[in-house]
Amino acid sequence: MKISFISLGCDKNLVDSEVMLGLLRDKGYTLINDETEADVIVVNTCGFIQDAKEESIGTIIEMGQYKENGKCKALIVTGCLAQRYQDELIKEMPEIDAILGVSNYDKVIEAVESVLDNKKYVAFEDNDHVPEEYINRVISSTGYSAYLKIAEGCDNHCTYCIIPKIRGKIKSRTMESLIEETKYLAQNGVKELILVAQDTTKYGIDIYGEKKLPALLRELCRVDGIEWIRLLYCYPEEITDELIEVMRDEEKVLNYLDMPIQHANNDILRRMARKGTKEMITDAISKLRKAIPDICLRTTLITGFPGETREQFEDMKEFVQDVRFDRLGVFSYSPEEGTPAALFEDQIDDDIKEARKDEIMALQQGISKSINEELVGKTYSVIIEGYMPEDRVYCGRTYRDAPDVDGMIFVSCPYELMSGDIINVRVSSSNEYDLIGEIINEYSE
Repeated sequence: MKISFISLGCDKNLVDSEVMLGLLRDKGYTLINDETEADVIVVNTCGFIQDAKEESIGTIIEMGQYKENGKCKALIVTGCLAQRYQDELIKEMPEIDAILGVSNYDKVIEAVESVLDNKKYVAFEDNDHVPEEYINRVISSTGYSAYLKIAEGCDNHCTYCIIPKIRGKIKSRTMESLIEETKYLAQNGVKELILVAQDTTKYGIDIYGEKKLPALLRELCRVDGIEWIRLLYCYPEEITDELIEVMRDEEKVLNYLDMPIQHANNDILRRMARKGTKEMITDAISKLRKAIPDICLRTTLITGFPGETREQFEDMKEFVQDVRFDRLGVFSYSPEEGTPAALFEDQIDDDIKEARKDEIMALQQGISKSINEELVGKTYSVIIEGYMPEDRVYCGRTYRDAPDVDGMIFVSCPYELMSGDIINVRVSSSNEYDLIGEIINEYSE
């Protein structure tokens, strides 16, 4: 039986998809990328914001058509949208044959067997349920870069976020299981390990009684084959001196930190129920840059949060101008049903949200261009991602670039390179978001 899998949403969702793919592969199912040839199609959905929900619903409808016009015998839906709207999906979308909640991805084999036997299948447990550990996942991305989900769920309860209701409280994985999975990934060619969770800095607090991210990083650095370790989703108020020391001292831990601050006005941060303040954010950035002068800092912001005045927005703009983040993404606020902020009376018009988003992005574009110009002439290790034959250049990433969200460096090279190779490149020119460089010939330098 042939199974095609579509994974939507974030990198944490992708890890769940890769686990399900591994379970299906080990059970003997054939995994294919062509939905037109699949006997079963699985859609792992996202339900975080409105745009993601619409994409998920559109994908389900599109895949459902293959049951009429293709070889598809059954359609399975899992992930955040399935968890959040299980009753509505069952009622409104009869083309769905099975639905799995976010804590039930380990039931994918039972779901496939049931739908192939013409039986509907629904599996939902409390979102604080933890599926049995399974590490032999299918690496569906580049093969040399993989995400390691160190915890599930979140205890922060920001007023704009639905994730704690969908995925429950924080549930850290044991250090032993993460080390074992990292060894498996390294044995299968992974060189870059990207740590993710809803809040990576809280790792271990629930099972060890204290934050254990620094200790985990030290252990992961001992795994042979892993060359780069990258940190995403670190909350500024949880960045400890110990974590900074590990980042500074461990060669494999990249000088890169994703630190989503969401806003820089204290009144808005309080309304968001964020735990930190503008002063805490500033202090964390100052400590990081003092200890690690070449650190690359990424953040995300929200514009148009309910009640955001022009002055509060200008406060955030001024902060962005002063801090000069290396990488920055912006979302316009999306009111999500079931969250406190969606009930706030002082909602902002969509056109104002978008205009403010555009203002921040225009400001950041100039900052990014200036920062990239300062990199010209410097040499970096670059992981090669592919070849662009029309331009006769390779594309890759430095330590400053996380996959999919940051820039690229385009490299000319007189000999053939393979994806996953890590080479030394001198930056020769730049633009707002990307770099251009030339490989350093190790035999002549």
